[in-house]
Amino acid sequence: MTHNRAFAQVDVFASEPYRGNPVAVVLDAEGLSDEELARIANWTNLSETTFILPPSDSRADYRLRIFTPSRELPFAGHPTLGSAAAWLEAGGVPHSQDTVVQECGAGLVHLRRGGSTLSFAAPDCIRSGDLDESFVEQIAAALNVDRNEILGHQWVDNGPGWAAVRLASAEQVLALEPDFSQIPDSKLGVLGSHPEDNDHEYEIRAFVPGVGVAEDPVTGSLNASVAQWLIGSGLAPAKYTVTQGTALGRAGVIEISQEDDEVWVGGPTTVCIRGTVFA
Repeated sequence: MTHNRAFAQVDVFASEPYRGNPVAVVLDAEGLSDEELARIANWTNLSETTFILPPSDSRADYRLRIFTPSRELPFAGHPTLGSAAAWLEAGGVPHSQDTVVQECGAGLVHLRRGGSTLSFAAPDCIRSGDLDESFVEQIAAALNVDRNEILGHQWVDNGPGWAAVRLASAEQVLALEPDFSQIPDSKLGVLGSHPEDNDHEYEIRAFVPGVGVAEDPVTGSLNASVAQWLIGSGLAPAKYTVTQGTALGRAGVIEISQEDDEVWVGGPTTVCIRGTVFA
């Protein structure tokens, strides 16, 4: 039955509101069909729209379905943080005081609260290892860089389908003007190191023409799996920060830490819009 449902729009990964990545959250999605969920997500036209449902697993606090404008995802990072923030602000009470457990297509995802930030435990990659050389050459052509400027590459897929390549510098990453017409289904992260005197370790950009978004402003799932790659390869310390969204006029900062072999990804969340959606 169509009725008013609680709705929020949350800014994620920026300390200043409206400088991070927004996610739309329908807080009471029970009774909506798959077709209705997809239509609402297509209409909001954000990189992701989420729908909170009662859990089917008794260990979870809620179940989350995550949609891009064109398809459903098993997991995504900034929607996970933003949905948890909206659920908590709307009066959600987790089983544990300091931990929220989300059920989604990737299984159970644990989140923890710390001050003004939320963090999620990075799920395991479902695909890892080096990219095929032919794909790396296609990426180099799309980025308009020489193949030898790509210093490292890896599948970093924890659900959305991410691949990642590493360039020498953040400056080089920010200067990119890619053309993905030859690999239109790609979901690619590109990162480069900041100078040693910078407070942050890397700048990263996320190009996702495959889901109808030219560039995602700030991306939790990508940073989660890239962190697993970088820390595991000795390319980053166990605790560091990443900037993202600079090229789009955003100010995203992602906090990464590895504790007991588990990578945590977090940042600030701000509920910017509260209301109802008629669905």
